Amino acid sequence: MSSYYLDLIVQGSLYALVLFSIVTWVLILVKGVQHYRVGKRDKQFTKQFWSASTLDAASALASDASPKSRLANVGFDVLHVSESGGGNDLEHSWDRQELLERHLRQQIQKEYQSLESGLAVLASIGSTAPFVGLFGTVFGIIHALGAIGKSGSASIDVVAGPIGEALIATGVGIAVAVPAVLAFNFYVRRLKVTAAELDNYATDFVNLAQKNGFRVARPVSKGASQTVRPAVAPQQGAFA
Repeated sequence: MSSYYLDLIVQGSLYALVLFSIVTWVLILVKGVQHYRVGKRDKQFTKQFWSASTLDAASALASDASPKSRLANVGFDVLHVSESGGGNDLEHSWDRQELLERHLRQQIQKEYQSLESGLAVLASIGSTAPFVGLFGTVFGIIHALGAIGKSGSASIDVVAGPIGEALIATGVGIAVAVPAVLAFNFYVRRLKVTAAELDNYATDFVNLAQKNGFRVARPVSKGASQTVRPAVAPQQGAFA
């Protein structure tokens, strides 16, 4: 193989690693902003939700600002009924509970997929970057050995320079992989924490809905009177 193609392979490996590095840091920043906003908005909505006087009043808070608010919005859409709605017997309550749990579970999966986006790219970069660097190093050493052979000298000062330059690709590959792996592990942990919080919130929501007969009046306009009921404290537990 000619020295031109060997140089092209080495340079291509380095350019690929630079691209990997750019993608890695862009994803780190984007995911960082995403998780910061999710945590902040979820905290605000949770405080407002549990400060509501009744579940009917809390239904007016549902929005699309955060995962928990979207989860609540889905739940309230299932529970909202008209004044001439169905009966309140156990049979209808069980059907509504099953429907509510299914919709909440589906929404949790959607939120999980949204927060999971980009993590596969970080994992791929973290696992492949060292090998891309090693690939460039191998062909760099081949090129260096060929140049040494043509020079007719094998002294250490002749060998060390080209071999050292060839090893740069391996070092760059490791430098690119380390942030990607660390970021992947960190955001996977954050994803698990957020998913657990959504599961707990869904459990609390189902319990509140059960106490309310799995029926919630549609939000009334501002200024309209609302019946005041004691607020129910959140309950812990995983949502199955």
